[in-house]
Amino acid sequence: MKRIAGIIFRTVILILIGIAIGILITGDNIGGRRIGLNFSGPDKISRVLDLVSTKYVDSVNTDSVEGATVNDMLQSLDPHSVYLPAKQARSINERLEGGFNGIGLEYQLLRDTLVITQVNAGGPAAKAGIITGDRIIQVDGKPFSGTKLKSDRISKTFRGEKDTQITLGVVRNGWKAIKNIPIKRGRVALSSLDAAYTTGNTGYIKISKFASTTDNDFKDALKTLKAEGMQKLVLDLRGNGGGYLNTATALADEFLPGGKLIVYTKGSHEPRTDYFATDSGNYEKGALTVLIDEYSASASEILAGALQDLDRAIIVGRRSFGKGLVQQQFPFADGTAINLTVARYYTPSGRSIQKSYKNGVASYRNELANRVRKGELLSAESSLSDSAFIGGSAYHTTKGRKVFSRGGIMPDVFVPADTTENTQLVEDLADNQLFTAYVIDRLQPVIAKYATADSFIDQYHITEDVLNNFIAYASQTIKYINPADLKLSKEFIKTLIKAHAARFKWGNNAYYRVLNTSDTTFKIALLQ
Repeated sequence: MKRIAGIIFRTVILILIGIAIGILITGDNIGGRRIGLNFSGPDKISRVLDLVSTKYVDSVNTDSVEGATVNDMLQSLDPHSVYLPAKQARSINERLEGGFNGIGLEYQLLRDTLVITQVNAGGPAAKAGIITGDRIIQVDGKPFSGTKLKSDRISKTFRGEKDTQITLGVVRNGWKAIKNIPIKRGRVALSSLDAAYTTGNTGYIKISKFASTTDNDFKDALKTLKAEGMQKLVLDLRGNGGGYLNTATALADEFLPGGKLIVYTKGSHEPRTDYFATDSGNYEKGALTVLIDEYSASASEILAGALQDLDRAIIVGRRSFGKGLVQQQFPFADGTAINLTVARYYTPSGRSIQKSYKNGVASYRNELANRVRKGELLSAESSLSDSAFIGGSAYHTTKGRKVFSRGGIMPDVFVPADTTENTQLVEDLADNQLFTAYVIDRLQPVIAKYATADSFIDQYHITEDVLNNFIAYASQTIKYINPADLKLSKEFIKTLIKAHAARFKWGNNAYYRVLNTSDTTFKIALLQ
């Protein structure tokens, strides 16, 4: 009954919102005739919500219904116009603004105990002496471990106003008793760079998002890599779903000479805006390779598209996602917000790489699965035969190379997906966080023997005995381990065990150094 009531209520609200928008757009004049209503649309919507909240026969959560109804309306426009509940809006903004107030920890829950897996360098927890492997037993003198911990509660416990204090009761390997460590909360910086290191004369930088701090993060990393003798750069945008448009153009400016068009945007209510490079780039002439895949989207595609159109970089990998729409966030007083599409963006050659959403949101969201089904991740020819490219207008780079529109950025050098990485077994192991759990429970004494990441990466190898021990450990959580998946993914699982062990002690650079030793796309990039 309540479900039916909710559906009816949402439908009514959606109709009212539609009327309200029509009134706002037409000045309550529809089809040349005024409709004779003497109230504003938003006021009536608020009144209906209030009546349902106070008079309706059953209990209805009007906040959630209102949000769902607004989101239904937005999703009828395009897949990227969305309603954001307050928690989600706050999370997105913190991630893109580069930080939050808290103590700066990453953790994993093992047997209802919080175990520290990373400590943000320079953050409050690091300054207080917290290290990876520490177990949090108490908080402010009260039991914490064994109290049915959930992520929401943990977040609320650790985060708070700047300069407020929290005391953690910590157990560490080698300690005989709990030690209380007071920590003053403060600003925790979130880098948008996952890794930055050199291998030989090649620098490698992996960017996870285009946040407000990304350009400065990149400049700092580039300066360090140059000092280490970098002569060419591999920029990894795989899995990067985007971020701020201005950040993408600022990063493109690092690679392009002054005066070059990076991108332009326009929409029905947004006049054309051109973004040009300045002459202040820090890497305008060095060799550059950019890695993309099917999860590289939006701002990632702006950067990759500009560098491809202007023949500034070699693009390696697989066809990108295909998001060519620009959203602006409009916040509400209660912390909720909407991300509304306000423009399309176009690469320097004039192409829009937005894939079609004419068949609805569900079809749009299934598009990547359809690529897998059609074999596109394994063959460049399959990608080029996709309907997104067939019949499209021809575009060319500054040197005359043909490039494609309407379905993402097609790389210059195609690298098929590694099928050993995509088995159900690997997915289950990752979803259950078993790689890090195994490191915590079994490998801490092993990694303690190595003084540096270099010595660990060069000298430590995952043997068959270690693999078998890991599988036995994982089988306590995963009840069925497919032998065929294990055979196919065995070497990749070994790499993941070692990579997570490296990250646990030495951080993300060590993690990606291990992963990239067996990464075909990275190896091909080194040859460009």
